[in-house]
Order: sequence, then C-alpha cells, then structure tokens
Amino acid sequence: MLVLLPPSEGKAPPAPGGAGEPLRLDALSLPGLTEARERVLAELVALCAEAVDGDDAKAREVLGLSEGLRGEIAKNAGLREAPVRPAGEIYTGVLYDALGLGSLDAVARRRAGRALLVFSGLWGAVGVDDPIPSYRCSGGVKLPGLGGLGAFWRGPLAEVLPGAAGDGLVLDLRSSAYAAMWKPKGELAERTVAVRVLQSQLVDGVEKRSVVSHFNKATKGRLVRSLLTEGTEPASAAELAEALGDLGHRVELEPAERAGRPARLDVIVTDVR
Repeated sequence: MLVLLPPSEGKAPPAPGGAGEPLRLDALSLPGLTEARERVLAELVALCAEAVDGDDAKAREVLGLSEGLRGEIAKNAGLREAPVRPAGEIYTGVLYDALGLGSLDAVARRRAGRALLVFSGLWGAVGVDDPIPSYRCSGGVKLPGLGGLGAFWRGPLAEVLPGAAGDGLVLDLRSSAYAAMWKPKGELAERTVAVRVLQSQLVDGVEKRSVVSHFNKATKGRLVRSLLTEGTEPASAAELAEALGDLGHRVELEPAERAGRPARLDVIVTDVR
C-alpha cells in the first residue's frame, strides 16, 4: 500500500550544532524526479539569494511570507549547503505529531519508510527517510520562471508515481492543493481511496455532519499510525474500510462514482482534537 501525505507548512530546524551532510538530490527516492527537482531548487535558491542581497519584497510575495517569516528567505538561499535530516523529522505539525514516526517500533517504522510518500512544492514527492533540509516552498507557489508549482509537477509525477504505486492500494490523504499535483488515472485510480474526515454532532436529536478542516490532520495521522502499528495491508477499498473499523475507527466507504475514479472513505469523528 502507498500512502500519500501532504507536507507541513512548518519545518523542524536543523539538528543542534548545525553540522551534517548537505543536500544530494541523487540520494532522494523517486530518481525520475531529479531533473525537475533541480529546476525548482535552482530557481528557488536564485530568487531567495537575490532577496538576501537586496530587497526581499518580491521573494516574500512569491512565497507568501509575512514580515515575521522573512528569515525563511535566507534559509532557502542556503538550501544547497544546509544540513539534511530524514523528511519524517523535517515535517512537523498536527498530522505528523499524531502520526508520531519517532515513537513507532522498528517494524512499524520500516513499514512507514516503504509506504509513506510526502508531496512537496520543492521536491515533488519524497519518502519519509529521504534526507532533505528544512525549507519553505508550498505547492501553491508560482515561481517567476516555472509558474505554478502545482501545474509544473503534474508531468514529472505522472511519469514516476504509477511505478511507485505498483499493483497495491493507494491511500490518498493529501489536501486539495497537493492532490492537484497528481491524480491517479484509469486502473490505478480504481485502486485509490481518498479520505475525508467528517464531524458528527447531534442537533435537536438529529445527526448533522460537517467537513473538518484543520483538525482533520490529527485524525489522518492517527489513522495512518494505526495501520502501520498493526501491519495492515489491505488489498482493496473494502478491505481497508473493514480493517479500519476493526481498529476502532468509524468509517463509511463510498464506492467510485464510475470506472476510472477513486473510492472515497469518510472517517466520522465526534471529537475534533
């Protein structure tokens, strides 16, 4: 099973001491993305290096950074020399806190290394063991020379991800911005399950459901953690729904609307924490 995750906006700082190996694009998984990664990296570094030496207004506008985040520009300018850490340690935030990669046992952690793929405006997609530096570049960024990164990545990702998915199930937990970077097609789409988190509340004795926004990330993190911990390897959407139900999640499977489309799995929660 391949699990598709969004990145986090915030990133962990470099390891204490600032020492470590620098970035090597050829050390990342999905080597078919190396050329595209180099193009995005080169443009991002050039944009930010120019801002460090002069007015940073353009770089802040392109990257969507406030005055308080202008330090991210200098960080981006030094990406080629910055020390790297496993991507699973770089990405932080609600989903990754709930997933808790660092507290998984060795067997579950190896499963995570094989199954989890994190989408990124800068890297396209990386495995959680891939060595990357801390950076700031969301999937919604439009770089001057490349345009919108969401559109830029569609071609390269379409070339490599079907092979990465193999013949197993694809569990899609991405947010809309990153889901737009790659959409499974045909038979692969029929092996894909997109997850939506809904909050259930009783209003005058009647159940009302609403889409959970920010706190859906914690639910998704817990869902993935439970699959990794139990070693569950569902081969179909129906098996996935059954497995998650057995693990204590309340889920409802909605089959694909038509051939060549993914199924949808609604995870129903009452407590949005």
